[in-house]
Amino acid sequence: MSSKRLYRSETNRMVCGVCAGVAEYFEIDPSLVRLGFLLFAAWGSLGLLAYLIAAVVIPSQSQI
Repeated sequence: MSSKRLYRSETNRMVCGVCAGVAEYFEIDPSLVRLGFLLFAAWGSLGLLAYLIAAVVIPSQSQI
């Protein structure tokens, strides 16, 4: 049984690596996750707040 871990990516990062880490966890393209965060941020600024909270809460790949 393999255990999946959510972490901020250090290899495929644009800002903090949150979107790439989420994409690796769900095994989807990071561009789709980035687009989703962008649309969510444009919709009511909650995406930006969610991204900042995730950047603080989710551990970095090197910390795992």
